[in-house]
Amino acid sequence: MKAAVITVAFVALAVAPVPTAAQHDPSAHAAHHAAVDARGARVMGFDQARTVHHFRLYEDGGAIDVAVTDAADTVNRDAIRQHLPHIARLFAEGRFDAPMLVHDTEVPGSSELTRLKAAVRYAYVETPAGGRVDIVTTQPEALAAVHRFLAFQIADHRTGDATTVGRRP
Repeated sequence: MKAAVITVAFVALAVAPVPTAAQHDPSAHAAHHAAVDARGARVMGFDQARTVHHFRLYEDGGAIDVAVTDAADTVNRDAIRQHLPHIARLFAEGRFDAPMLVHDTEVPGSSELTRLKAAVRYAYVETPAGGRVDIVTTQPEALAAVHRFLAFQIADHRTGDATTVGRRP
């Protein structure tokens, strides 16, 4: 039995992804983030450089908050306010195509959130500088999927938001 465990561990290490030089190349990271921003502007309909995203992980789910960086920027503020209610409706239907298009990959947690769509509530809230989608669930598997989804967003949008779970304000 001990040999089987060691063999399984060795095989797991042998097939684990090996970091490539590109993963440590700052220019590759910059190109990736520029591509995410360009796709984001197309999919979301607002300027990524003139807005700020925040993703929050809460004990009962989380939130996606998007705001303009200049209060006088009503064009991007209004675009945020058009995009986020649409996203809340799509997510409630189990449709996560938009994040996949922005990130050019299936976002972690998406497939579970699609399967568990009846266990999650998405509510749009207008904010002074844009809007927010509140995500709420009491179902443990859905909650874990929400947290994976939001943690990926924090990393790929480079928001610097906490990936620890907090209490909803």
